[in-house]
Amino acid sequence: MTEQISRTQRKVVLAACFGTFLEWYDFLTFASLATYFSVLFFPPDNPTAALLMSLATFGVGMIVRPLGSALFGNLADRFGRRPIFIATISLMGATTFLVGLLPTYAQIGIAAPLLLLLLRLLQGFAVGGEIGGVAVYLTEHAPHGKRGVYTSVLQLMGPLGILVSTMQIVLLQAFLSDADFHTWGWRVPFLFSALLLFISIKTRMSLEESPVFRQLQQEGNVSKAPLRECLRDRRTLGGMALLFFCISAGGSLLFFSSQVYANVFLKNVVRLDAQLASTLVMTSTLLLFPLTIWCGWLSDKIGRRPVLLAGLLLGAIAIIPVFKGLQHYGNPQLARFNSEVIVIVYGDDCDYSPFSKPSNDCARNQEYLIKMGVSYTLEPLRERVQSAVGIGDDSEVSGFDPVELNANLKAKGWAEKADPAQVNSVMLFLLLIVPVVAVALITGPQTAVLAELFSARTRYTAAAVPHNLSAGWIGGLSPFMVTLISVQAGDALAGLWYPVGMLILASIIGMLFLPETKDVDLDK
Repeated sequence: MTEQISRTQRKVVLAACFGTFLEWYDFLTFASLATYFSVLFFPPDNPTAALLMSLATFGVGMIVRPLGSALFGNLADRFGRRPIFIATISLMGATTFLVGLLPTYAQIGIAAPLLLLLLRLLQGFAVGGEIGGVAVYLTEHAPHGKRGVYTSVLQLMGPLGILVSTMQIVLLQAFLSDADFHTWGWRVPFLFSALLLFISIKTRMSLEESPVFRQLQQEGNVSKAPLRECLRDRRTLGGMALLFFCISAGGSLLFFSSQVYANVFLKNVVRLDAQLASTLVMTSTLLLFPLTIWCGWLSDKIGRRPVLLAGLLLGAIAIIPVFKGLQHYGNPQLARFNSEVIVIVYGDDCDYSPFSKPSNDCARNQEYLIKMGVSYTLEPLRERVQSAVGIGDDSEVSGFDPVELNANLKAKGWAEKADPAQVNSVMLFLLLIVPVVAVALITGPQTAVLAELFSARTRYTAAAVPHNLSAGWIGGLSPFMVTLISVQAGDALAGLWYPVGMLILASIIGMLFLPETKDVDLDK
């Protein structure tokens, strides 16, 4: 009997993880190719607007995630986990495959971006039904006393999806000419998902229903209106609030900081060679695999609460020093420039927003300087008649003139690229490990906690809805909030106070309200 249970549990882990990997592979492939979509699917006469629309289309997928979690969660708590897993993976795989078949703007005009938007909506809908719910299904199959380590592998599928998607695109770009990649090469990752979908559906079709849900059915205790029941029960609402503000928020913010923004920061702010930056981040990401499993195991030994709180506190304390260190060891010349040279942006109408195209020279100067890694202060025009940028004591560039701005910045010691001779790759790698450890401390026990916080009757809905809301509203807004705060403060590091502030809030909430759940009976 024990051998049979062990074999079933291994099958459940494989099916759940492979399906979640496919979800993230599909979802993140779109993000990786957003710049190509801006040219292929949107009006060609305004490249900047096209890129923004492409990124906005990606954001739409995040926004509808909570709607998908509410619908599919409600169905899973009423009719069972297994059929919903088959439905969500089928929807995700089919829509991704269809993206690879879409005609471009040049072929069918405005219908191209509209069809792309529709497919993104459906993708986000499917992800909402999958993420969070699969954690419940996997945890309900986990052996008691080993739920942390058993379910921790699920959290590795996000990073694995990023790695596989990125490596596939890099290989295609290496073997294809730019013209071929733009013409048809970009379609390959989406069409390849058909094979992954076939394997995933086949593995999920062989799954059995969750033993917890089968017991609910036998006892006649299945909820008839799970979402309504969640919203009416104060204890369930409290657990959902904990997920939204504490656990899921902390995990998504740390993942964004260590896996997404770190790469952007090294390339755009530190001005590091793109290949070196990607290699450093990818190498540090590989450490996330053993660390996450170890943290899941640790939570089985000492409890979920101390491990989760350690991750939140480490993230809150370490993010700002880590990114300061990345700037110092990655581009010492830029760090010296920002500390020694005073740069002032003059303007009275600086209304920069990351959600729209800069509308005046002042906002354009702000955005441009932040992208160049240059810190500045904002001053009113005073006697000037137009926006200008003052560099040091004796240099000023009127209006918005990137060429002259670059020349004046270089004359004062700014470097367009980090000097390879001054880059300390070892220190950069060691610094990148710190937020990775914080991510592992959260994600290791996270899958188990998503299920352990709630009663069996409404567990799928209660876990999936706040988890997807937090990922979309708190984690999903991270790139925009970091950019907005950085530009308004005139400091590329200032935007990091958004994740730090949210992590401090999550830590306080966790210390006050987070219960210990490792020995909770999942049948109740």
